[in-house]
Amino acid sequence: MPSVPALTTVLLVRHGVTSTTGKVLPGRAPGLHLSEKGHEQAASVAERIGGLPKQPVAIYASPLERTRETAAPIGRALHQRVLIEKGLLECDFGDWTGKTLATLSKKPEWKTVQNAPSTFRFPNGESFIEMQSRMWTAIQRLVAKHAGEAIVLVSHADPIKAAVTQAQGVALDLFQRTVISPCSVSILAFGHGSPIVLGVNNTHLNELAPS
Repeated sequence: MPSVPALTTVLLVRHGVTSTTGKVLPGRAPGLHLSEKGHEQAASVAERIGGLPKQPVAIYASPLERTRETAAPIGRALHQRVLIEKGLLECDFGDWTGKTLATLSKKPEWKTVQNAPSTFRFPNGESFIEMQSRMWTAIQRLVAKHAGEAIVLVSHADPIKAAVTQAQGVALDLFQRTVISPCSVSILAFGHGSPIVLGVNNTHLNELAPS
């Protein structure tokens, strides 16, 4: 009997909190750093990932400061250099970048963003479909590069939600029903046909402990 190829495990980590988390749509604007609490969250997720029985062999991060700062302690825990991957970038919110959520939630388009995101493009920015395609393409490329291994990808809430939705075979219009908390870990596995979703929005990683 031929041997079954080992699964490739992808740990999707959202960055830690910043001073604007839950208040502003920062998007790709530069200069936003983790808050003190965000650094504490990053240290905690690094400890959890560093204690996994199957150690990730690589760590990639979105180019933005808040993801690189979250990835740094994970890289130290794994003794791996953090690599920058543009495919993991936050959605390009265009003209909505930097606006408060309180202001944006009053726009008539907000209902479309929440209930029919596949039909929406941010003014002078990216569509949700383009974001999902970009994120999924990056994941597939990195999975192929690290076949049979575990890797860590540090990204943002919406791209991670879109990736989890894609892996589940769920319509993009339902992706807002998934919660991705700061420094949570969502786990995908590739290798035996369709992707497997091992966990979403985890803060403990018990799914990857020996049973």
